[in-house]
Amino acid sequence: MSTTHLTSTRAVHLASRPHGAPTEDNFRIEEITLPELADGQILVANEVMSVDPYMRGRMNDVKSYVPPFQVGQPLDGGAVGTVIASRSEGIPEGRHVVHQLGWREHAVLDASDARVIDVDIAPTSAYLGVLGMTGFTAYAGLTRAAEMKAGDAVFVSGAAGAVGSMVGQLAGLLGATRVIGSAGTDAKVARLRDLGFDAAFNYHDGPVSDLLGQVAPDGIDVYYDNVGGDHLEAAINHLNTDGRVAMCGAISQYNSVEPPCAPRNLGLAIGKRLTLRGFVIAKYAEEVRPEFQQKMAQWLANDEIHWDETYRDGLDAAPKAFIDMLEGANTGKMLVRL
Repeated sequence: MSTTHLTSTRAVHLASRPHGAPTEDNFRIEEITLPELADGQILVANEVMSVDPYMRGRMNDVKSYVPPFQVGQPLDGGAVGTVIASRSEGIPEGRHVVHQLGWREHAVLDASDARVIDVDIAPTSAYLGVLGMTGFTAYAGLTRAAEMKAGDAVFVSGAAGAVGSMVGQLAGLLGATRVIGSAGTDAKVARLRDLGFDAAFNYHDGPVSDLLGQVAPDGIDVYYDNVGGDHLEAAINHLNTDGRVAMCGAISQYNSVEPPCAPRNLGLAIGKRLTLRGFVIAKYAEEVRPEFQQKMAQWLANDEIHWDETYRDGLDAAPKAFIDMLEGANTGKMLVRL
């Protein structure tokens, strides 16, 4: 079958909504029909797709900043691939693009929903990570939501993950006096030190507040929260006056069946004059993205930013890759090669 005349492809569907931690039974791989290309559309052979923590929330039938996945329908998310057929003058065949129709081997989409990427600057997967949503989330959250400034001491949880590892490096480049990270294994802690973190700890080694206090005796000014729960409570304990929290994620509670308790020490925010700000990157996309792209391109050219990737191979491995990511099996960004 000619790749330019594909009539169907395989896609991962949501078979049922998870109750607690998702299992592979919540997913189903099915054949789907590919429509004929209309004017202005492209057919993409996906090469790499992303699995991300925010997708867990979309598996619940609740109102949020992004619509929930529908049972019986294909999932979607970030992917990069090659255009193998085109009816768009702006994106001819052979170009590499990034788009949001992942979780499938091929995708038909409007050219306006894809962005051409330059594979001479960085490999395709980087546009799902350091040059994509991951890097932008780290930058916008740190510089806008947390209002980080030179001289701040910065703590980031989930620091060996895709966003967290970027946050720590960016904080150093932006003039932080001390960068601290938490992670779930000793190997990840060692990797954070390789990436330039001033201190890091394994949160399994004791109460998070005690561990943070040992490596931040002078307190912290910024907390970039990817975890929530005991990490947020610990950060509130050690934030200095006028400290700021950028609330990016709360992976520790995504699979919770019961609503989590709020941090028990939230009252400290009053006397310390703390700012806790939740954010999604859509708020900053138009204003901040050009600034981010310019600075990140320079940092990459100077070899000042490094990133890790953890791979699974094949669409059949995508559900398990997602489950493994939620359980912390990845260092850096979890990706699926298609």
